[in-house]
Formats: sequence, C-alpha cells, structure tokens
Amino acid sequence: MINHLQDKVILNNGIKIPGFGLGVFKVEAGATTYDTVRTALKLGYRLIDTAAIYGNEEAVGKAIHDSGIPREEIFVTSKVWNDDQGYEETLAAFDTTMEKLGLEYLDLYLIHWPITGKFKDTWRALEKIYRDGKVRSIGVSNFHVHHLEELLKDAEVKPVLNQIEYHPHLTQEDVLQFCKENAIQMQSWSPLKRGEIITEPVIKEIADKHGKTPAQIVLRWNLQNGVITIPKSVKEHRMQENADIFNFELTEDEMEKLNDLNKNERIGSNPDDF
Repeated sequence: MINHLQDKVILNNGIKIPGFGLGVFKVEAGATTYDTVRTALKLGYRLIDTAAIYGNEEAVGKAIHDSGIPREEIFVTSKVWNDDQGYEETLAAFDTTMEKLGLEYLDLYLIHWPITGKFKDTWRALEKIYRDGKVRSIGVSNFHVHHLEELLKDAEVKPVLNQIEYHPHLTQEDVLQFCKENAIQMQSWSPLKRGEIITEPVIKEIADKHGKTPAQIVLRWNLQNGVITIPKSVKEHRMQENADIFNFELTEDEMEKLNDLNKNERIGSNPDDF
C-alpha cells in the first residue's frame, strides 16, 4: 500500500514508479504547463505523466530541468499517438518526444491507444527502444483484456503498466483482474471523471465521515484497489488536497459501496470504438 506521496510500486521489470502523480492532459502548453509541473514538484510529486498529443512535452521537460531535483528522482511518462503508430513511425515519434522533453532518457513510454492492425508493430518498436536503453520501461494505455491478450501472444517484453479510464462509475474489474494476474500494474486516468463522480451522495457521505473531500475519497479508493492514479490540476491548493490521502483508510464496507457505483459509464472514448 502507498502510504506517502513519494512511496513507490515495483513494476514487473524491477523499476520503481511513484504510486501517485500528476497528469497534464489538457493543460495548456507553455507557461501554464511549466508552472503546473514546477508547483507539483515543489509539493513533492515525483511522477509526471504527459503524451505527444498533449502538445506540452517541451514545457514538462523544461520544468523538470529547472526544478533542480535530480533527474533520477522524477519519473516521467509519455505516449506515442495513434497517427504515429507502426514500427518505423514509432521510432521516429519517440525521437521527437525525447527532443521536445530535452531529457537523456524516459522512465515509461506507452502506446496511447490500441490501434487495430498497428499496435503490435508499435510494440516491437517500444521493445527496441527499451532494449537500446532509451527508456526504463514500456507499457500500454486504454487496452481492454482482448488487446492485452493479443499483445502478449507475440510480445518479447511484457508491458509493465496499463493506463486506463478508471473511477467508481467505470471499475473495469475484468481489466483490473487480468492485470493483477499478469503482473501488469494498472494506472488510472480521469480518476474523478472530470469532476462528475464527486457529486455522488454515497461518496459525499463517506467523505463527511472521514473529514475529507469527495475527491480525496475517490483517490484513496484508487490506491486501496492497487491502482496508481494521476489526477490533473493546475491549482496548487488542489494538488495539495489531492495528495492529502495518506492519513486515513476506507473500510471494506466503504470500498464495496464505491465499487457498487459502477455503471460501465465512460467520460472518454471506448478503446474498441476509438
């Protein structure tokens, strides 16, 4: 269990990843992203998640460089976008990402979405990048169980992580179970369903009992289910609040009440239809 903002989880290749971090999806490129990442690092965050399609890799890299924190203490994730999938295309896209980040290496590189007919060639490219020592670990994002099964048929390197939409309205228990059985760490994007989930009466009730906010209850639920989470915020007080989830624990009954909110309802796209 993660008990501190900088506590780490060991991935299946032995690399350690912080169990809680900051996502920068839809954070405006340039000064806004730069300030957001600098603030997060100042507050003790050590996991920063970006992607090529976000358009803010340069600002992320500059903020990390200017922070003065040793590079090895910060875990940086980026992702290859759909238009760049395929073997050669992915190798080129990775080089572009590294040029924009201005970093000597990446901690984790993900396939952003499982593009049919392409993601296996994309994975071969990730394996090469990994073997070449340019990235410390490789994984996937938005993969259903059948995508993971298909990938694992030919993969020489197992994904260390699957980053998916995950919150009490979309518990994806089949994916969570498959990942646990196959030593693939699960990570949650949009853990608060872009704010929609925190209006649930059950969550408010549990929050009142613990003297916490509804958002903190949901983020704690993620951690207690063994899921790394990367909530997005550009506000310092919200980043602090999001990280203030290590001084209480949800009971089994409370966890079940949250699990029971599942509606298989997405805020993002379904990987099968994307």
